[in-house]
Amino acid sequence: MGCQYFDPCSGGADSFTVAMPKLTFGRGTLAETGARAADLGIKRIALFTDPQLEDGALVATVTESLKRASIEVLVFSDIRIEPDDDTIMRAAKFLADTNTDGAISVGGGSVMDTTKAALMIDAHGGHIREYFAPPIGDGKAIPGPLAPHIACSTTSGTGSECTSISVIRVNELNTKFVVAHPHLLPTAAIVDPQCCDSLPANVVASTGFDLLSHALECYTARAYTRLSAVADPTARQLIQGANPFSDLAAREALDIAGKYLARGVADSTDNEARDNLMWGATLAGIAFGNSGTHLPHAMSYGVTHLMSNITSDGYPVASPFVPHGISVIVCAPSIFRYTAEGAPDRHLEAANYLGSDSVGATPDDAGEILSTRLIELMRATHMPNGLGGIGFSAADVKALTESSSRQKRAIANAPRDSNLVDMENMYSGAISYW
Repeated sequence: MGCQYFDPCSGGADSFTVAMPKLTFGRGTLAETGARAADLGIKRIALFTDPQLEDGALVATVTESLKRASIEVLVFSDIRIEPDDDTIMRAAKFLADTNTDGAISVGGGSVMDTTKAALMIDAHGGHIREYFAPPIGDGKAIPGPLAPHIACSTTSGTGSECTSISVIRVNELNTKFVVAHPHLLPTAAIVDPQCCDSLPANVVASTGFDLLSHALECYTARAYTRLSAVADPTARQLIQGANPFSDLAAREALDIAGKYLARGVADSTDNEARDNLMWGATLAGIAFGNSGTHLPHAMSYGVTHLMSNITSDGYPVASPFVPHGISVIVCAPSIFRYTAEGAPDRHLEAANYLGSDSVGATPDDAGEILSTRLIELMRATHMPNGLGGIGFSAADVKALTESSSRQKRAIANAPRDSNLVDMENMYSGAISYW
């Protein structure tokens, strides 16, 4: 591949697969949804959205476009931010009761992930819990395609419109877990930057750090050649480690985040910044949809499991609630100080794409340079000062580690192995940065 990072490894994969939906990007493209749905042969569509968007202009634009295309629209909005297994089963029942032949999601990652999982249950039956990997679930395979799904993202962070992943909270365990399979990939994605014009600054910051961390984790993930080969090509997951294709999208997304994140947070009228962040989120989604994330996302799940007595501005959600992007970024500087030893050149390159000044730096400096740049961006966008900024202390470190250690897939995708003591040290290092 012309890059040492992807050199062959004994027993490792020697090929990778790329997949993404048919993607349309640009201002005003929400009005194209009717034509896109009609082209897919959809006559009766389930429109998934959340209660905050249901009566707003974005859903109205989509609904009018669908109706102009003579498509019957049935709306499901009983979706919570960070959906749980109960949400998925209610949504699947809605699909079964309405007999639709396709779906469109209008919202952030919670809406798109709900739609993916509900379509899976509608097509193949069972309970969502069965589809999680053991020991959380039964590891039930998704045996075939789902109904067509047009994913319309309304935030500049999640990238879920371009991934084969659905993140769902299991109520019994009060923790989020991932269902991943190529059949979950939306059929088409429509990304309209106008959706972000009215987002509050704190929401742009949180979602922007999600995009940044997606791209950074993809670029520093374990190379696909270091992960086990798959004998059956149809069984190959798209969560397959860093590869030359995911690198292309991740590099551009990192450059966008470094240039435009602080600007997009500071000024809601800065369309150049916010449009670029929307494009960056989609690129980062393409990147992690074809490679996978690692420790920052794995360790964020411990944060959202154990959070208490906290809310966040800009999110109409009762306590306890920490937005996903914040739960990821508060630990990231500490984590990348640790993982840099496993791929120092990649960490240093990533810091450069984010705008770091690394003149004269050596690979030994990579972790500190990258972490320093992340902390600069956190401070510039008024993010919490590490775990302490969202209510955690050193007394919580062991519990956080125990919770996050269940995220086996993401932990294994990191460029450096870690054990429980290593994770405790990373959490300890994330309590405060300034």
